[in-house]
Amino acid sequence: MAARERLPPWHERMRLPNGREVLIRPIRPEDAEPIRASFSLLQPEEVRQRFLYALNEMTPEMAERMTRINPKNEFALVAAEPLPPGEALVGAVARIAVDDNGREAEFAILVSHYVANMGLGRYLMTRLVKWARGKKLDCVYGDVFEHNQAMLSLAESLGFERNVQQDANGLLRVRLDLKAGKAA
Repeated sequence: MAARERLPPWHERMRLPNGREVLIRPIRPEDAEPIRASFSLLQPEEVRQRFLYALNEMTPEMAERMTRINPKNEFALVAAEPLPPGEALVGAVARIAVDDNGREAEFAILVSHYVANMGLGRYLMTRLVKWARGKKLDCVYGDVFEHNQAMLSLAESLGFERNVQQDANGLLRVRLDLKAGKAA
């Protein structure tokens, strides 16, 4: 019987339904350039749904900020090729950051169309929720365009509730109450 590979915390290998293997792991500063370089491979709607506005390129400063997190109040995972950081193509990024109030955290997930519809978004969301529960937070939330049915369906299936954003036309806030012991 083969020995099971021991991976560091928050590192997991996942085989997608198409047979491709990805390594899910915490984001690292070395990921900045591969994320920036692969940005042009994203479809404009993917970018808009993640950043909530159109963006033509990711600047080096944006990539740097995305990959250098404050571990006290931020957590980010990537789904990447099983290659060394800095060499691996990143197909998905999931982030969560604790609000100034210290009780809630906002999430954002981007899954490239190259690996979409394979359960990766769901899996990454459950990892973000696990991290938030470990921090003993009250809730996790995110803003989603009302036409982003894939994300809205995913959130609903994990126990998130929808709320209309009064001051943000076309956005819904999905919220998971972590104290209620709901799904995810």
